[in-house]
Amino acid sequence: MFDNQKIGMIGCGKMGSILLRGILRCSLVPQGNIRVADAVKERIEEIREGYPGVRSAENRDLVRESDILILAVKPQNMPALLNEISADVNPRQLIISIAAGISTKAIEKHLAGPVRVVRVMPNTPALVEEGATALAAGSSATAEDLETAVRIFEAVGSTVTVSENLMDAVTGLSGSGPGYVFVMLEALADAGVLLGLPRDIALKLAGQTFLGAAKLCLQAGKHPGELKDMVTSPGGTTIAGLKALEEGRLRATLIRAVEAAALRSKALAGDE
Repeated sequence: MFDNQKIGMIGCGKMGSILLRGILRCSLVPQGNIRVADAVKERIEEIREGYPGVRSAENRDLVRESDILILAVKPQNMPALLNEISADVNPRQLIISIAAGISTKAIEKHLAGPVRVVRVMPNTPALVEEGATALAAGSSATAEDLETAVRIFEAVGSTVTVSENLMDAVTGLSGSGPGYVFVMLEALADAGVLLGLPRDIALKLAGQTFLGAAKLCLQAGKHPGELKDMVTSPGGTTIAGLKALEEGRLRATLIRAVEAAALRSKALAGDE
């Protein structure tokens, strides 16, 4: 699938750098087949030091040299970038965008002629190869284009494909979700400290508990409610803790958080 393909990446910030590392770790293409561009020159220097075979280029030159073009810039910078490169994009290229809230329709509108676009919403656990990434195909993207994008993002975790009208929900759930989990993890660790545990031990226990529970949920094939019941004995400690969570309306608060983030993603799309 990637034989002799050249990948160009515009935007080498946090997610762009994570993705670049995953692509090279999985040997999807050799370093010499990757071009990168970023407005922050220090990032380019870091990539050159870490991956000497990766070449940098100006945006328009990079686009002309790429078979697969990954746009990893901030959503507010996307319109200006698309206007800059529109004359250099060609129908043979696959364009992959990870800009939150920017639809494939908006990208297609900014670029000259029919273009093959796949929209992607990754999340930050991709840094440790445990990302959750959703992908949606644009109007001209083929099944092979979607498969290519899936292969790229499987280098940093798990993937799902969805209809584009669900991407705001994905953004609210898995895109922003690590932020919610970090708050809950910190709160559990704080509770351990309150009860006398050293901070490092409390944080390790909290983190491993999240990791283990999530892995059990994904691998056991059981509903989370069933798994919850497995550790909830009559009159025991877990049911006492669950009662406190229900009194604090944890479920409703998490649902509102996902909804608020999804609405913000939708609002960003409205600014296109």
